[in-house]
Amino acid sequence: MTFSIVGRCAETGQLGIAISSSSIAVGARCPWLRAGVGAVSSQNITLPALGPQILDGLAAGAAPAQALDQALTRNGYSQYRQVAVVDAQGRTAVFSGSQALGTHNALAGEQCVAAGNLLANTGVIEAMVSAFEHSEGCLAARLLSALQAGQAAGGEAGTVHSAALSVVDDLTWPIVDLRVDWAEHQPIDELGKLWRAYQPQLQDYLIRALDPTQAPSYGVPGDE
Repeated sequence: MTFSIVGRCAETGQLGIAISSSSIAVGARCPWLRAGVGAVSSQNITLPALGPQILDGLAAGAAPAQALDQALTRNGYSQYRQVAVVDAQGRTAVFSGSQALGTHNALAGEQCVAAGNLLANTGVIEAMVSAFEHSEGCLAARLLSALQAGQAAGGEAGTVHSAALSVVDDLTWPIVDLRVDWAEHQPIDELGKLWRAYQPQLQDYLIRALDPTQAPSYGVPGDE
């Protein structure tokens, strides 16, 4: 049903998630991020509440494994959940319940953790961690590369229909929040197109938010 990569950039401290699923609008339910705190992917038979609760635990000083365990215990039905966590220090935690769907796997790497269920094979997750660890560029590009590597390694056993890419830096809002809520085919490829279109404009949108007096032209009719 879903495979994801959660990661941190050691140079910038940015946190991010790239995720894809056979379900509609995976970006609306599964990725949860908070600048300076952590990133959580809550998937499989998804309970969105786990994301904010784990982030609250991290913000209160809990280690990733402790925050994850507290949230799972609080809500019950942990056997149906799959959750991946990276905190602001790059520490990781991951959980796959006994009722995780189909072929499933989860693996922590260097400042990253990947997890998936209903996979074509367990090597999908290993390919994602390896791609993240060995890719270069900004965090968003590395996360996308890892997601593409997972797809190339087999991805889900069935057809995926949605994908999302989210990154937080030191602001209260995501600096990247791109979603393909439904595509009949290749949502990860569509997400890549969105990133290539958005990347050259990313800094412009930050300038517009933080210092409108220095904002670049919008490039639309009537903009002077």
